[in-house]
Amino acid sequence: MLTITINNETMTFHTDPSLFSPGALDAGTKAMLSCAQFSAADKVLDLGCGYGVVGIYLARVIGSDRVTLCDVDPAAIRLARLNSKLNQVSGIRIIQSDGLSQIDDTGYTLILSNPPYHADFKVAKHFIEKGFNRLALGGKMLMVTRRKKWYKEKFISVFGGVRMTEKDGYYVFIAEKRSASYAAKKRSSKHKTHPAD
Repeated sequence: MLTITINNETMTFHTDPSLFSPGALDAGTKAMLSCAQFSAADKVLDLGCGYGVVGIYLARVIGSDRVTLCDVDPAAIRLARLNSKLNQVSGIRIIQSDGLSQIDDTGYTLILSNPPYHADFKVAKHFIEKGFNRLALGGKMLMVTRRKKWYKEKFISVFGGVRMTEKDGYYVFIAEKRSASYAAKKRSSKHKTHPAD
């Protein structure tokens, strides 16, 4: 059993050695949350939720009906559901999904993700491109990694720009959706929009 306190919210989590950062709050996640701004009006997606720290914390702060968690790993989903009950936010939506493949709703104002950046960029590419499609206009994606160049270029190509903060050896990227189509696609054709798939 793991106890984590974020901004005066103390929560308890069941974890598993097979999941990411089972023994403590990951420093990258901590850096990302320190850069996040949110309100009770937000609609939030915790993309790649693991055992549920980010989504459960946000549900405690802004309300469980405003938060969705997803992960590809069945063990992560099982523990996120258990932990949501343990922390009295059982109303949140928790979906097993390979990236955003099972997330059919849009209009999120905030998507937060700490992707597996030690592998190739395939997962992050999917998260950024499909995350853009799930955001409301003016919505923001926050992503934390230890790598800089590829992520910066990818965010700029999709969102048209990105704000980056370096914190404790991590890069936190914050990109805002300012148009309905990808920036790169908008440059190549002003008449086409990217499908919301």
